[in-house]
Amino acid sequence: MVVMRMIISTLTPTPGMSWRLLLVSISAFGLLAAACADTPRDSLGDGSLGTVEVARGEGIQIRSVYTNGGDLTLFGNSAERAIVFAVADYGRIHGFAVNLGVGLDDMCSPEGGMITGSQVVAEGDVVGVVGTNCSVAAAHASPLITKAGMVLISPGNTAPSLTSDLAGNEGEDHFAGYYRTAHNDLIQGESVAHFLSGKGVMSAAVVHDGGPYTQGLATAFSNAFAGHGGVITGTWEVDREDENLVPVLTEIAAGSPDALFFPIFWPTGGYLVEQAAEMPAFSGTVYATADGLLNDDFLSLPQSEGTYVSGPDSRFGNNTNQTTGQSAPGLRARFEETVGGSPTGTYWGHAYDATVLLLDAIRAASYVRSDDGTLVIDRAGVREYLDNLSGFQGVTGVLSCDEFGDCGGAGVVIHEHLDSTDIEATRQSVVYEAGPGDR
Repeated sequence: MVVMRMIISTLTPTPGMSWRLLLVSISAFGLLAAACADTPRDSLGDGSLGTVEVARGEGIQIRSVYTNGGDLTLFGNSAERAIVFAVADYGRIHGFAVNLGVGLDDMCSPEGGMITGSQVVAEGDVVGVVGTNCSVAAAHASPLITKAGMVLISPGNTAPSLTSDLAGNEGEDHFAGYYRTAHNDLIQGESVAHFLSGKGVMSAAVVHDGGPYTQGLATAFSNAFAGHGGVITGTWEVDREDENLVPVLTEIAAGSPDALFFPIFWPTGGYLVEQAAEMPAFSGTVYATADGLLNDDFLSLPQSEGTYVSGPDSRFGNNTNQTTGQSAPGLRARFEETVGGSPTGTYWGHAYDATVLLLDAIRAASYVRSDDGTLVIDRAGVREYLDNLSGFQGVTGVLSCDEFGDCGGAGVVIHEHLDSTDIEATRQSVVYEAGPGDR
């Protein structure tokens, strides 16, 4: 208002100033006032990260990155389908269509993260990315994507290093602009440790593959287990390409652990239980694994029976996403209709919510410019929306983002896998649960 008064004061005629010139000045002021009026007062952002402009008739560009090839295809298939559902359900933003493009494969590897991150950045006009599935890929994609001003919101990353230690300390792989709807594995590690301790397990061996997810969860479990009075007999790192785990299993057996915790991926986890089944030393050992093996491939192995499998609580009940109005039962039915079965992966609900949050953030940080109909999206505004997200009702639960991007609304559960011919029964069999805020 002060600025307006200053401008008006300059329009007072001065000696020698013609009324024609004054009228021209008033006309110019009118144009300036109109331009000021066009500036949105309810869209977020300060322009500090730049803007994306979408011309009339063009689409808003977002992308998805998930594991859609090789041994972990099942891991990404459900996420891919849920992302597509969410974009369709959301519809247009301020009259503009959303273009998801072609899904990119994170290959669940550092290389995949770097390649997909570089591809997204090279496009230039992408606003945000839903992904990745794997923490190891996110650790390499996140710095590329976030430093380019975009956001990366993951439905499946759980490594603590990507966000924080839940005690106010930033993780080594955290970058501003990264968010996730999945849980932090410090919660999962504590859950498994607490559960096994309650079953009288006093010692455990641990196996991981060196990646941020598996090593982070292995460390979280080991620390929590020691806090419960348990003893770690040893920690082993295996190569994800190694099909012969007998040498490692022989070393583990020498320590006679009560339990074996192996938060690794398929097919390595399958080799482990198949080969351990041939070794008498493991006949009485309690097996525990995590969400990397909470998939149909592993659970269909007869040798996997009896394993305790931790992961996100996917018992979503009648939870409904507040923006789209789509419910968990309705989405499950759509999976049945479109792919002929239940979701094969674990984080499909998280993928749906992550996509909707990204689209909500874009809506909140954008406006249509009146002079040419261009949609202007403020990159900083997208982050501002997510940074302040609180109490959002999603399919997975109530989501709120902390300062490091942990937004998850679902807790962690442990399933007892009893029948390799009835996988759905295992997914519904819960022997332990922890809320999203438990640790």
